[in-house]
Amino acid sequence: MDNLSRMTNHYDLVVIGGGIHGAGIAQAAAAGGFSVLVLEQHSLAHGTSSRSSKLIHGGLRYLESGQMALVRECLHERELLLNLAPDLIQLQPFYIPIYSNTTRRPAQLRVGLSLYALLGGPSSMMNKATRFRRVPRREWDNLDGLATDDLEAVFQYWDGQTDDAALTRAVMRSAQTLGAHLHMPATFTGAQLHEDSCSVTYQHNGQTHTCETKVLVNAAGPWVNRVLGHITPAPAQLAVDLVQGTHLVVAGNITHGIYYVEAPQDQRAVFVMPWQGNTLVGTTETVYKDDPAVPLLPLPQKQEHDYLMQTLAHYFPAYRNQPVILSAFAGLRVLPVGEGKAFSRPRETILHVDRLECPRLLTVYGGKLTAYRLTAERVMQRLVSALPSRTVRADTRTLILSA
Repeated sequence: MDNLSRMTNHYDLVVIGGGIHGAGIAQAAAAGGFSVLVLEQHSLAHGTSSRSSKLIHGGLRYLESGQMALVRECLHERELLLNLAPDLIQLQPFYIPIYSNTTRRPAQLRVGLSLYALLGGPSSMMNKATRFRRVPRREWDNLDGLATDDLEAVFQYWDGQTDDAALTRAVMRSAQTLGAHLHMPATFTGAQLHEDSCSVTYQHNGQTHTCETKVLVNAAGPWVNRVLGHITPAPAQLAVDLVQGTHLVVAGNITHGIYYVEAPQDQRAVFVMPWQGNTLVGTTETVYKDDPAVPLLPLPQKQEHDYLMQTLAHYFPAYRNQPVILSAFAGLRVLPVGEGKAFSRPRETILHVDRLECPRLLTVYGGKLTAYRLTAERVMQRLVSALPSRTVRADTRTLILSA
C-alpha cells in the first residue's frame, strides 16, 4: 500500500493518531464500509494509551461530581468489552478501605456503590460485575498486608483491568482485518481543507506522500492542537489543559485485588494493583505546562514519585522499607480549561468539527479508555453528512478482540 512520492490516494477518512481512539475510529469506519488510513508517528499506543491506570471501569469517583451519564455509558461499555475481549479484560475485585480519618464515610460508600450498581442497568443487578459487599473483619488479614490500625470498614466491588497497549493493538488488528490501512511510523506534515474534501501530506519510509480524504480525523491526544496548527485554513482550537498522570511499578506482590485508596495528602483517589507480577500505583494529576513534543513523552516528577510512594506506604506497611521501584511512566490527559482542581473536572469527550454541515475535520478532545468504542461510534454518526454511502461490513458491538 506504500506509494511513490507525490502520488495521491483517496480515502473516506484519514485518522491521525494510533492510540486507542484512533484505532477505535479506524475500526468503526472500516466496519461501516469506509476506506480509512491511520497515520501514527511512532508506534501503536505510544503515548497516553499505554500510560493509563489499565482499568476498564465505570468511574465510581465520577459520581461525586454528578457525571451520571458518563458513569452509565462507561458501565455499559465495560459490560460489552468484557464479552468482546475476554483475553484482554478481566474482572477484578476492588477494595475500598475506610479508616477513622477517611473523608468518604461508610454510609456514603454504600450509597455510591448502590447507585453504581443501579447505573449498570436492571439486567446487570444480578451480575457479578455490579455486586458489592462489606468485607467481614475476619477477612481483613487476607488483604495483602493492608494496614488495619483505625480501619473501620472495607467495601469490595468489581471492575475491569486490561493491558491498555495490547487492547489498542487488538482494536487496530480488527480494523485492518476489515480493510483499514496503517502507515507507521508516519509523520503528519500538513493538510489543506477544500470545499468538500481535504488534502493530507505526511512523511513515511523516507518519502513525502499526499492523499485526499473526505474527512480528516484528529485523534492525536495531547498533540491535537499541535496537529491543528498544521492545517490551512487555520481551524478553531479549543482551550485545554494537559494534565499529567504518573504511575510507579514497584517490586512486590499485591495479589488479592485492586485497592482504591484515599491519598492522605489531598484525599484524591489512588489505585494500588497487581501488574505483571509486581505492584502498580497511580495516578497523579499535575497540570503540564511544557510543550508535549519536548520531550516527546512527559517524565514523572519527583513530587509525583514522593506522593505515590507515601500513599502506598501509608496503606501497606510492607512498602515502608525502601521498596524497589522498577519503572515509572507518565501520560497526559486532555481536559477543558476550567476552574478548580483537575480531579473534579468533567471527563466527557468533546468532538469538535470545523463546520456543522458536512465537516471536513473532526478533532477528538479527551476521551476515556473504557468508552473508546462508543466514542468511535459517535464520531461516525457525526460524520454521516460528510461521507458517501457505503455497504456496512460489521458491527463493532459484536466484533471479538483477541490478544
